[in-house]
Amino acid sequence: MMLKPADDELDARAERLAAALRARRWRLACAESCTGGWLAKVLTDRAGSSTWFEGGVVAYGNAAKQALLDVPAPLLAKVGAVSEACARAMALGALRRFRTDLSVAITGIAGPGGGSADKPVGTVWLAWVGPGPAIAARCHRFEGDRDAVRRQAVACALAGLEDRA
Repeated sequence: MMLKPADDELDARAERLAAALRARRWRLACAESCTGGWLAKVLTDRAGSSTWFEGGVVAYGNAAKQALLDVPAPLLAKVGAVSEACARAMALGALRRFRTDLSVAITGIAGPGGGSADKPVGTVWLAWVGPGPAIAARCHRFEGDRDAVRRQAVACALAGLEDRA
């Protein structure tokens, strides 16, 4: 994947995903933290996206993750928001809240601050769920500035959705 995918690459990925979702009559939801709604923006840039995109939640803070996506407080206290368990819980929360066939979650540290030795800037967890009960999750260590990290996370989310659709 390019260090900083261009808008046309994100658009092409979203268009392929839209075609696959329309063909299957599936609906999608997303749960975003570090990307701040960027994925939902790319998805809804397509005319007619309301036929396959149900909605998204930007749950930036832990309280929002708990209230809007049912991420358990003890989980956040134990492993933190930037973790596989949190990404999985966010994806499940979005799937259940929106009652969709497919969902994706993104949680990470875009920088420039906020990183640590075990979770440096650029650490992003993504999770995808549906159709069915299987959840896939992956951790990435993206390079670059805040914009590059967020853009790469959106591209990765789209790629994972394409694989599932």
